[in-house]
Amino acid sequence: MRLMGIEAIYPRPRLSKSQKENKKYPYLLRGLSIERPNHVWSTDITYIRLRNGFVYLAAIMDWFSRYVVSWALSNTLDSFFCVEMLEKALKSAQPEIFNSDQGSQFTSDDFTGLLKDNQIRISMDGRGRAFDNIFVERLWRTVKYEEVYLKEYADIRDVKDGLKKYFDFYNNERPHQSLIYRTPEEIYYGRNYQCFEAGKELMPSPVPIIDNVLLHESVQGAPSEHIYEVFTP
Repeated sequence: MRLMGIEAIYPRPRLSKSQKENKKYPYLLRGLSIERPNHVWSTDITYIRLRNGFVYLAAIMDWFSRYVVSWALSNTLDSFFCVEMLEKALKSAQPEIFNSDQGSQFTSDDFTGLLKDNQIRISMDGRGRAFDNIFVERLWRTVKYEEVYLKEYADIRDVKDGLKKYFDFYNNERPHQSLIYRTPEEIYYGRNYQCFEAGKELMPSPVPIIDNVLLHESVQGAPSEHIYEVFTP
């Protein structure tokens, strides 16, 4: 295939590529004690394989509770679906700090402008530092091993239906060891909140993800029509 100049079309490992002209912001979370819901939100993008292609998945997570505040699907990597995801999330609550990587979707004027308009402090991972956003990386691993790898999605509607059920389960029913076996929904909305001292037990030291699912997938094919949808719990 190389000699003939033929190359398979598939999503590359680096899903969020930086734009040099976009402003980058410092990482604000190093050494910070996350003590309450809506203190810090974080976002990232991964991809989901289909039977004949792929779609992109983005999510916004509350770091303190691990609650998925909003998520979105798209078949392109433009910034529009990420901006709409943020807009919908901000209708329900607002963080003090919002963290992302330095990808063009999150450094775009539309995205950062929305954060500034709501007086939200902007934090960005250092280049090549995946562990700066460790909780969303762990979310992707959980979603893929508990949902995605068990299914064979035909199209974006299939993915939407599967993930809608899964994120409802993840937020409202799945107990987390790091939350002392409470659900994200219980902690985010203050149910059983008295079991914690501020921030205690909720911020374990980052550990390497041995099986980094973001680097081990490749699928052929790409959809031609631009489709995206945004969801909130």
